[in-house]
Amino acid sequence: MSLSGRLILVLPLVATFAAGGGEARAAVAAVAPPAVIEADFPDPDVIQAGSTFYAYSTSSRAGRIQVADAPSPTGPWTVRGDALPGKPSWAGDGGFWAPDVTRRADGQYLMYFTGPSTATGRMCIGAALSPTPLGPFRPIGDSPLVCDPAEGGDIDPSSFVDADGTRYLLYKNDGNAVGKPTVIWLQQVQADGVTFTGPRRELIRNDRPEEAGVIEAPVLVKRPSQYVLFYSGGSYTGNSYFTGYATAPSLTGPYTKAYRPLMTTGTFDGAVQGPGGTDVLGDRVFFHGWVGDARWMYTADLGWANDYPVVRGSRVRYEAERGTVNHAEVRTGAAGASQGAVVAKLDHADSWVDIKVFAPVAGDYTANVAYAAGYGDAQHALTVNGAARATVDYPDRGWDNWTQVKATVTLVAGWNTLRLQHLTRWAELDYVELA
Repeated sequence: MSLSGRLILVLPLVATFAAGGGEARAAVAAVAPPAVIEADFPDPDVIQAGSTFYAYSTSSRAGRIQVADAPSPTGPWTVRGDALPGKPSWAGDGGFWAPDVTRRADGQYLMYFTGPSTATGRMCIGAALSPTPLGPFRPIGDSPLVCDPAEGGDIDPSSFVDADGTRYLLYKNDGNAVGKPTVIWLQQVQADGVTFTGPRRELIRNDRPEEAGVIEAPVLVKRPSQYVLFYSGGSYTGNSYFTGYATAPSLTGPYTKAYRPLMTTGTFDGAVQGPGGTDVLGDRVFFHGWVGDARWMYTADLGWANDYPVVRGSRVRYEAERGTVNHAEVRTGAAGASQGAVVAKLDHADSWVDIKVFAPVAGDYTANVAYAAGYGDAQHALTVNGAARATVDYPDRGWDNWTQVKATVTLVAGWNTLRLQHLTRWAELDYVELA
């Protein structure tokens, strides 16, 4: 059995450590995202107008389209009631879903929403206008903006304005409701947001097992090197719901889905149940999670690691074998290891692996180190950015029995380097998950 390995970065039991200070501390949990609206407020959409933040959500007892406001992203938030008090003439009784609000060039606020079409019996997309963010929004037209019953209806509209000022509408056809493919579509619109220009284009579709046939809630962000498409997947009714993302070098694709979801119940260590319906505003994400029979609104810091999203509090996995390895080697074909490779033969005083990790903001983070040790308990020395040495203990759990231990690290905003270096006996490294 080889006694060691090397590091890999993938973007999409206790040790103590403090970078810069060097003191040992009890390990603390990752910073969990706070719930900022502790009431049913699903599928949040958030905008800023002047110094005030406004949030809109799917129907609840507070209104057909709930609206709330706050002086900052973290609150305090106050639910103000119904932003769409009058339903459109084409809509019947039932819930109104996943609103999206943006400000047009003429100063009017444009709302997209999903409502029940009486003519088709399916959920369809409508639009409404208001001179103010709080509303009331007045429906536009006598028919839905997008409504194709043959594809299951159409839901979850979202606005995107590209760098050149061109406006687009994103949405999904509700194919999973009728046993057909579910596709995220991109449709160019004129400045009014309701007049279509040219054909729609497919961006992604439901094609992964973890999606359980469902992708929805698209939000598109332009980064310097690529476009990033956020979406939700799985059944919204439980904690298997998640937020994923896909990237593309151009607006129309092709889009490549990330290897792992961005936010799941597991990546938050259970602090948020079924994180989805995600919106992005500047350096923050807003999303809902289940608490009892309600979906509360949460927010978290968002950072960009080489234009890939990183959310504080949600684990990101960095493969050890993709790091920089010194006097050690990568072992492939490792049974049960993430992506089948680990860093092995970290057996000498100068054996180490450097793993680069990304912190959206400065502060304390939890590094979950996956290892295997089979010839007695082992130890590595841990440093962050070349400072503050601490010890990571690896209890003997057997070779190829990949186990996690926790280390509390204090990071600067942006990229940081974790070095794990041989100290006593032998351990192999699989990955580090940072939250």
